[in-house]
Amino acid sequence: MRPGIAIFAALAAAAAVATAVVIFANAGGGDSGGRSELPGEPSVEIVSPRNGARQTSHAVVVKVRVDNFRLAPGSFGGEPRLGEGHIRFSLNRVPNCVDPVKLKRAEESPVGRGRLVGASFDFPRYAGPNGVLAERIGSSGSYSPATRPEIYYHELPAGFYRLVVNLARNNGATSPYHAVTNFQILSRPGHGPKCKGGKVSSAEAAAFD
Repeated sequence: MRPGIAIFAALAAAAAVATAVVIFANAGGGDSGGRSELPGEPSVEIVSPRNGARQTSHAVVVKVRVDNFRLAPGSFGGEPRLGEGHIRFSLNRVPNCVDPVKLKRAEESPVGRGRLVGASFDFPRYAGPNGVLAERIGSSGSYSPATRPEIYYHELPAGFYRLVVNLARNNGATSPYHAVTNFQILSRPGHGPKCKGGKVSSAEAAAFD
């Protein structure tokens, strides 16, 4: 075989091998390529307020970060679809001056959450447009739905609060993905509750995580 023909044949064979490698990789045969195409598990993280935050303002802007989950305003209330839906915000205030017997019962309850839940603030007066939407779908006093990663609560009285954030499917069903934060709105000096009769202050009842 002449040298020129031999070189051409070798180059053609190398090109064929390279083409086969590219096709194999694009088909997901490579380790790194196959992993990058797999969807991650949904997650939600509360950016603000931070757990244990203390503030004097009676309003709070809650911001969350959502990963691997698409917020779908156009499908709100519709059929559930994999990896999309909305957010459920649930804000409760720890009661002031708690009866220690009642607190102990809540902490030891096998079906409870280990704490007193307290009053909900998921109503239009406090949760604004999200509270209005909650009223429309019948979830007032339970949670405020949102199709954006934030909610604005206002006119909150002083006290300790517990906020639970859940990712929900389009039809409102909760998923296992959630986050929790606790924060305090401070009373003006001399205006805090004075507990009597052995009752426990909300600070003790809050039991920050």
